[in-house]
Amino acid sequence: MDACEHELHHGLQALGLTVEPAASTALLAFIALMEKWNKAYNLTAIRHKEAMVGLHLLDSLAIMPHLHGTRIIDIGTGAGLPGIPLAICCPEKSFTLLDSNAKKTRFVQQAILELKLKNVTVCHQRVEDYHPEQGFDSILTRAFASLPDIIALTAHLVAADGVLLAMKGQAAEAEMAQVTAPTTLIPITVPGIAAERCLVRVTTLDQPR
Repeated sequence: MDACEHELHHGLQALGLTVEPAASTALLAFIALMEKWNKAYNLTAIRHKEAMVGLHLLDSLAIMPHLHGTRIIDIGTGAGLPGIPLAICCPEKSFTLLDSNAKKTRFVQQAILELKLKNVTVCHQRVEDYHPEQGFDSILTRAFASLPDIIALTAHLVAADGVLLAMKGQAAEAEMAQVTAPTTLIPITVPGIAAERCLVRVTTLDQPR
């Protein structure tokens, strides 16, 4: 078992997550692709696979128990985070990965092809210009914008009973105080990462599309 596989295995155990062996293989293949493409596409400041396990894979998968419904959109997905790791481990759910950066969406599309993911769609578009026919059960954001801005930009995308799940670092309370929608602060512990993490769950932010 190499270092990446060992860290992923123990990280999943620490998170209390069980994934199929094929999913673990796909997760490791994803960060190998990211490391390869990073040289030309500047996908992430994290340069080595070993660091990507915690900072990208486990950080993404830590929110898996909090996903709501089956239609999920990852706003500002960048290199496919958290969307691709979650899609690998949740094949029964449908994921849309949206980003306005053409280089990054090209990488994400290539990763989807190479990993043979059937439950992922890529959309190269600005969030305010994206108007799907059907809303989403969960809207995911990771290092995207401030909470008030996220709500304003994504409210037209949420289904009637949908939720916003905003991945945040520390001091999320200050942003939560700036919004009127009901919010819940969920502490998140990512194995091997000392920095604070939390998930802000926002409900009843739906608006007419």
